[in-house]
Amino acid sequence: TAIITITTTTTTIAITTVLSGCAIIVRGQPRGGPPPERQINLSNIRTGALARRAPQSQPDQKDTPDEPYAFQAREFLRKMLIGKEVCFTVEVKTALGREYGMVYLGRDTTGENIAESLVNEGLATVRREGIRGNNPDQARLCDLEDQAKASKKGMWTEGGGTNTVRDLKYIIENPRNFVDSMHQKPVNAVIEHVRDGSVVRALLLPDYYLVTVMLSGVKCPTFKREADGTESPEPFAAEAKFFTESRLLQRDVQIILESCPNQVILGTVLHPNGNITELLLKEGFARCVDWSMAVYTQGAEKLRAGEKSAKERKVRIWKDYVAPTANMDQKDRQFVAKVMQVVNADAVVVKLNSGEYKTIHLSSIRPPRIEGEKNKDKDKRFRPIYDIPYMFEAREFMRKKIIGKKVNVTVDYIRAATSSSETSTIPAFAERTCATVTIGGINIAEALVSKGFATVIRYRQDDDQRSSHYDELLAAEARAIKNGKGLHSKKEVPIHRVADISGETQKAKQFLPFLQRAGRSEAVVEYVFSGSRLKLYMPKETCLITFLLAGIECPRGSRNMPGGMQVAEPFSDEAMAFTKELVLQREVEVEVESMDKAGNFIGWLHIEGVNLSVALVENALSKVHFTAERSSYYKTLVSGEEASRLRKDKVSVCVWGGVCGGGRERTANYRVVYVTEITDTMHFYTQDVETGTQLENLMETMRAEIAAQPPVEGSYAARRGDYCIANFSADGEWYRARVEKVQSPAKVHVFYIDYGNREIVPSTRLAVIPPAFSIRTLAAQATEYTFAYIQVPQDEDARADVVDSLVRDIQNTQCLLNVEHSGVTCPHVTLQFADSKDDVGLSLVKEGMVMVDVRKEKHLQKMLFTKRSWSFLSHVLSQLNIWRYGDFRDDDADEFGYKLKK
Repeated sequence: TAIITITTTTTTIAITTVLSGCAIIVRGQPRGGPPPERQINLSNIRTGALARRAPQSQPDQKDTPDEPYAFQAREFLRKMLIGKEVCFTVEVKTALGREYGMVYLGRDTTGENIAESLVNEGLATVRREGIRGNNPDQARLCDLEDQAKASKKGMWTEGGGTNTVRDLKYIIENPRNFVDSMHQKPVNAVIEHVRDGSVVRALLLPDYYLVTVMLSGVKCPTFKREADGTESPEPFAAEAKFFTESRLLQRDVQIILESCPNQVILGTVLHPNGNITELLLKEGFARCVDWSMAVYTQGAEKLRAGEKSAKERKVRIWKDYVAPTANMDQKDRQFVAKVMQVVNADAVVVKLNSGEYKTIHLSSIRPPRIEGEKNKDKDKRFRPIYDIPYMFEAREFMRKKIIGKKVNVTVDYIRAATSSSETSTIPAFAERTCATVTIGGINIAEALVSKGFATVIRYRQDDDQRSSHYDELLAAEARAIKNGKGLHSKKEVPIHRVADISGETQKAKQFLPFLQRAGRSEAVVEYVFSGSRLKLYMPKETCLITFLLAGIECPRGSRNMPGGMQVAEPFSDEAMAFTKELVLQREVEVEVESMDKAGNFIGWLHIEGVNLSVALVENALSKVHFTAERSSYYKTLVSGEEASRLRKDKVSVCVWGGVCGGGRERTANYRVVYVTEITDTMHFYTQDVETGTQLENLMETMRAEIAAQPPVEGSYAARRGDYCIANFSADGEWYRARVEKVQSPAKVHVFYIDYGNREIVPSTRLAVIPPAFSIRTLAAQATEYTFAYIQVPQDEDARADVVDSLVRDIQNTQCLLNVEHSGVTCPHVTLQFADSKDDVGLSLVKEGMVMVDVRKEKHLQKMLFTKRSWSFLSHVLSQLNIWRYGDFRDDDADEFGYKLKK
């Protein structure tokens, strides 16, 4: 007696396969691999033969259908035995090795006799030839058959059972329509055969379609057929097949038919105990497949998670797996950085918190490129982004989205440097850090792909260096293709005709008058050559120009000269880095004043209200040039230069000359100004008294001309940054102004450039400024300042009290002003009353309205000491006032007494 124990545990599984109503295959417990198979044929009975398909190599033969009740007999045994423990006795073993015996349900022969159950249900006949009278088992089978006949069970029913023959369908005429007709709904099925771990043969019920289904999204190791017909398994192929067989073979399952590319049916097999696809991945028997991942209806992220788990545990096919970022620290794998430049549609330069610059490539995407473009070095030529279809759109999308902003970077892999040839030591591509870049939860690479501005790279199946969000990228590309966006559009490719007039003197002369009349023009900084030399793209004029900053003299970098390499001036690199960080690839406004002999335009560049020339001077990275005296920004430049001289840091020492010793005394160089406006933030605007007469004459002449030739109402179209004239609502007079914002034709925000006040007016109260009264004739007279050495109160009510006090004391009066140091938005100054020479800021401190702002410069400590002393004294006086009126508490008295004594 041989007993085969079959268990359903996940560690030692033995499976019984029912070949027909009278033949089964049993397996023992696995030990170190799949166990050997053994076929047992039931003694003394016979069941109908199942349908057989004719060999495709023999077209003259026909398919053999089921015999009556053959399938019912097989199903009876399958439902009884699959997943159950059985034991059997071998009675006869033929010369060909076939074994005949009795099979019992359970661990011993006391269990149900399988052959007797079949005969009793009328699903098998008894072999009566050669019956031995002394064999009780044969005699019992005969008795059971007689009883089944009498009861007309199974095959003994009237009609012979022709209605039990299946209409088995081996071929589906149109597999794609067949799959689509299922609407991805679960279909009942029986797994008839397992080819390998991820490919099964299933019988779809109730229509009896016999189809081969490949599991969506995964692939297991397979069995390769050699030339001699033998099969050689890939590593873990046998184990993967056994894993699937032991769980699915001849089990009742549900299958979701998901897709049918190239006549291959993709689907997901669902068993009550779990999803075999995800189990294969978790146990390291399969890997994810990109081409079929998109159709997996249960969620591709589950498959990636299962594969990731197996990789981390290094099980089975991943036993030698090494993660692409295994040697990187966590801080190097994930970090926050500021985007400084968009190099290409798939690469950006970021600035780390340490100040280091790093180039990051977006993982797994490819930027637009010209179809059929050769990659050989001899055929490679520089092409501007405007000449490559959709490259400009891709770059602009990224620039507007992330330039100058902080992003989250997750490094996916590092692509090693590659050589241009096997014998060459020069790398064709340098080492690349490939990462997923997100901002506000948006994956930039996915956004690019979804708009059709990039495509997804297809990898070899064993190439694990890819984006951690690769499936999302594939899904985004599928949407872009479906919607015909960008590169996938069937429309005509957009063409950008951009004229590069950099260094083209004749072309530049043609553009110059137009740019001068335009006032402030919008531009994008394409490249920074040095601290004061830039390349700009003018979108409205669709041209590229070289632009030189006016009014300053910036340190020059190294450059090739006829006599050799010219050495860079000190701190030229710092000046260029400053300019790059502030304006590179930013949207700016430029005022073109003139051009040089080489065709380079000269003028002023503004970004978010900051004049780049002034910013360089204030940061001691350039000097004021004598040509600035004719400009409207000369006073601001001089103020910034003076403040940078006072700081005397190492950069200013280099620019201004001299030696940085023990510091210098504060310079007091007061000049007479007229305070015209005070803002709610305690900033104020002043006019120089020296030029007051010029402004009055200009205003008088301008208003006379306007009265003689009034502007046509509504003829002016306001545009942000334009200089114009505006009719002030308080007195109905015309003043020079600059448009700050166009909210609507009825709401235009203007800034009165000669007085510093602001107003929202309808466009009907605006007009073009006559050329004779532009800022070229007389610079804007209102200059913005803020108080030095004092803190602006954070409380709105307290700040409002200070502003009210300032309006009463100094607005519309003459004061003495001295620039103390530069600031982020405007110079910090001290003001004195013109008559008493008392310091305005100190008066505020004495009254206890503001606190002193501490600064570390040595040459400012004397002034700070005076203000801080008065600040403490004002606190003492306030405490005395409290004591006087009886509101002084004991704890206040203790604190006050200590401070007063000190």
